[in-house]
This record gives sequence, structure tokens and C-alpha cells, in this order.
Amino acid sequence: MIIRRIKCLKYLGTRYNSSHYVTTPIFYVNAAPHIGHLYSAVIADAHCRYQRLRYPELDVRLCTGTDEHGTKIQQAASLHGVPVAKYCDDISQRYREVFSSASIQQDDFIRTTEDRHKRAVANFWRTLYTRGHIYSAAYSGWYCVSDETFLTDSQLRLDEATGTRYSLESGHPVEWTEETNYMFRLSQFQDDVRHWVKTEARIRPAKFEKILLDTLSEPLPDVSVSRPSNRVHWAIPVPDDDSQTVYVWLDALVNYLSSVGYPDEKFSVHWPPAQQVIGKDILKFHGIYWPAFLLAAGLEPPGQLYVHSHWTVDGQKMSKSKHNVVDPLKAAQQYTMEGLRYFLLREGVAHSDGNYSHVKAQRILNSELADTLGNLLSRASAKSLNPGQIYPSTSAEHLADLLRSLDAAKRLQDSLLQLSERCASHYECNHFHLVADTTMAALHAANNFFESSKPWTLKAGAPDGNQARLETIIAMTMNALRLSGIVLQPIIPQLANRLLDKLSVPTAQRGWNYLAESFATSPNSSNSNPGFGESRQLDGQTSALLFQRILEETAAKEVKEQKPQPAKRSKSKKKERRETMS
Repeated sequence: MIIRRIKCLKYLGTRYNSSHYVTTPIFYVNAAPHIGHLYSAVIADAHCRYQRLRYPELDVRLCTGTDEHGTKIQQAASLHGVPVAKYCDDISQRYREVFSSASIQQDDFIRTTEDRHKRAVANFWRTLYTRGHIYSAAYSGWYCVSDETFLTDSQLRLDEATGTRYSLESGHPVEWTEETNYMFRLSQFQDDVRHWVKTEARIRPAKFEKILLDTLSEPLPDVSVSRPSNRVHWAIPVPDDDSQTVYVWLDALVNYLSSVGYPDEKFSVHWPPAQQVIGKDILKFHGIYWPAFLLAAGLEPPGQLYVHSHWTVDGQKMSKSKHNVVDPLKAAQQYTMEGLRYFLLREGVAHSDGNYSHVKAQRILNSELADTLGNLLSRASAKSLNPGQIYPSTSAEHLADLLRSLDAAKRLQDSLLQLSERCASHYECNHFHLVADTTMAALHAANNFFESSKPWTLKAGAPDGNQARLETIIAMTMNALRLSGIVLQPIIPQLANRLLDKLSVPTAQRGWNYLAESFATSPNSSNSNPGFGESRQLDGQTSALLFQRILEETAAKEVKEQKPQPAKRSKSKKKERRETMS
């Protein structure tokens, strides 16, 4: 097999250089961006932010961009009554704006209409052609314009009433096409692609590996890699044959090479990608066609494909016909973009479709960001409790006593001791929902400790006033906030930075290694502020209000319209009053 013959290929899991190249799919500009597109981008961004945080010596590179060729683009531009080039410019810019708003930290935003990409596609085509992997032939088959792909009879369903055939996977209609195209000898690479797929952790989650292997269990037909230019003119011309244009998927896949400088030799510094984040709908193209194209060109396939599922809206598939497509910028007006990032990564799991619902988003963001995280910072930095506005150091005597005598203090210590290892394990697998789970568990423990230790009884002037013990409680609480802020930087970078700014944590002390330094790991030390020395002043320019609770407009109206209730004080009211006082 070719994999065994090409000795230079080293894609068996070993990192041979310091590069960590990650890609999102490039997004098709036939429509404006929605939360599914943003989900792909925040997965890749959070992954890259974690890699930089955990492995500062790595050269981490993230590429995203837009796919701008093909029949669907021609049709969309015509529908909007604008030239195709202008249409592509406008939609591509909207993707840039969404990603900028969402703090996507890409190193490159590539467009398939750029000259550097066209040059890369031409070189890649010539390489395949020179190596004998492309040939010309008459071709006929069922073509799906919406999916930009030919389909076999087994991939179709027939509507008996209308006689129309549809893609089984996407549900889009197909049309019979007969034309002379260039074909790629995909059948010759079936064994090599199967070998690549079966390599440990190549495709994640594992369910998508099984899907690919099921497809590969049947003979693969050769595939068309060009279309007649009189049918698809908005595309890259086939080198040395203007009568044909390059098939949109071959064109699009080469973007991952274009972004790192292919065909110039410098591209090899970053090649192959460590991880390519894709949606499940494009698994075949990335899991079968892409490795086959690369092997045919003598290049390494990617280290891993990370495949995520889709988003429904209130249990229904997102579609323009249902008018339920969620615009990220509009959603961010209600939840903030940090809140939207958190919800997508908190609620989404790669192996199953996520459900976007306003009720769920409001509940999660209010409960976790506003209450569990934000309220704890507000309480620990309240002027009534912390008039000096400091991040204090601990008293060794009181720290030891609290850990010995208060179960909530010991539970907090145990939770913080596990935070780094558990979250690192979850981040390595892109299990961002479990990172959030683990971090929120630590913050729940911190809230419980704060409540159980009753710091408001220790204030100056109180019968049991004890400044040293009070400052130790505040320091332990701020330790939990500091560690949580460090861990959450890849998921909610702006919010985490504001938290760390408020705590006056220097930028140089926000790395993953600083999770090992706290009262939890060094309970006998008098300094719970590693690198700080003595107590440190909080940042007065940064608000202690991290995340504003989301109040439903209709709910707010109902509250105003409610009749006054009897003046009976409930336990919850007592607790609310105590929190306000503290």
C-alpha cells in the first residue's frame, strides 16, 4: 500500500516539530453565518487557546475562512441581484465580523477567491495529474447542487408521487447529469484511507470512525474532480484546459494547504494539521476524499479529524424555510458573545446534536456565569466585607484551623486539588462541557465554603470580629476564583480576563502552571498569592459585576404587574438579605 511505501509519511501520532496547526472548515458563502458555523469556530478557538495556555512552547496556528466557488454561489448571487464577486465579499465579511465579535483568535482567514489559493490549487492539480491519478472520461450520475456532490443510487430516495430523487443524507433534490469530466482514481486509495482511518484516535468522536469504516467496507468508485466551465463558471479553471473548472470540493480542501504557504517549501513547517474541526455533514469529504487526495500528492493526511454534530432550535432542525436560523450577532445582543460562547461549548457535545433554546440558555448563563461565578466575586470583593479592596494573603494559623474544623473548607481544597488534572484531561479531548462541569463544581464548593464560614460575622465591629480569619476566608475564596479564571480562559477569554484583571493577577501568572500554586496545594504556606508577596490591591478600574443576569422582558413585565404579597419573609429572602449585607 502507498502508506507503507511512502517512508516520509509520519502520521502515526508523533509530533516531529513544535507546530500545532488547527483548522475549521471554510464556510460556504451561499448564506449568512449562523450558530452552527460559530460552533465550529469556537471549538477550534478554545482548543487552540488551551494548547497555548498549557504548552507555551508550541507554535499554535489556527486557520478559518470562506469557500466561495460553485453553482450555489452563482445562484445565491443571482437571487440577491448582485455580481458574484461582490456577493462573496459581503458574506465573507460577515463571517469575519462574527468571528471578531466572538474573539476567535485565528492566524489566517483564507478565501478561495484569493490568488494565493488559486496558485495552490493549480499546483496541487498538476501534481495529481503528473502522478497519473487524474484522467478524462465521460461521466453520468445524480448530482446534488445543494451539496455540490455526485451521489450513487444507494444514497438516494425516490419520491414516488413526483418522481424526484433526493439525497438520503441531506434531503436535497438531485438531477441527472451527463458530461465529460476529469476523474480521480479514488478506488486505488481505498486500502490506504482505511488504514489511516483505523489508526488510533484518528477520527473523534469514535462513532464517526465507524461511519467512515462502514462506507469504506464497500468499493469506492472513482470521483469526478471537474465540471464543464459552461455549467460552473464561478470556479477555478483546470490548468491547461479552460473547458473545465476544478470541482468545488477539491478546490475547497486545498485551502488547508494554501493557508500555510503551499506550494512553497515553507508550508512543511506546519504540515500536517494536528487537528481539523469539521461538522458531521462534511465527514465523507474530509474523511475519505481529503486523505486520498493528499496521499496521491505524496503528502501526509491530518493528524486528527474532530467531528461535531449539529444544532437544532427548540428541537427542530435549523432551516430558512422554518425561519429559525439563529444569527450569532443577534443572539449576542441578548446573551453577550461571551455568554453565547459559553452556552455553545457548555451545552454542545460532539457526538450528538445540541438543542438551542432561549429558556435553556437563560437558565445556564444566569445560574453559572451570573450566580455561581459572578456573585461569588461580588461577595468576596464587597466593600462592606472587604473595605480595603484587597486580595489578601492567608494566615497559616487560621488556614490550618479552617481546613481542620470546617468540612466545607476541606471539600473546597479537595475540589481545587483535582481541578488542573481533570480539566486538562477534558481539554485534551475537546470535552469543553466537562471542563465547565468541573470548574462549576469547584465554584459551588467555594460558594458553600464562603457561606459556611460566615465571614460577615468577622468584620471589624462585629462581636466576633477577627480580621486575620476574615482575610483568610476571602483569600481562599479568591484563590478558587483565580484558579477558575485560569481554567476558563479558553472557553470565555474576555470574561476570564476581566475576572483575573479584577483580582490583579499579572498576565505572566495566568498560565496553566499557576494552577499548582494555591492554598490547596500549599496549606502550610502563609502566602496564597504566588508571586504576589503580601496582600495585593484589587483592580479598581475593573467592575466586580462579571455577568449581568438575563431578565426576560415578558417576565420583567409580569413581575411589575404582580400584586403586592404579604410581608412574610422566606428563607430565600433572608439569604438574599444576608448576601447583600456581606
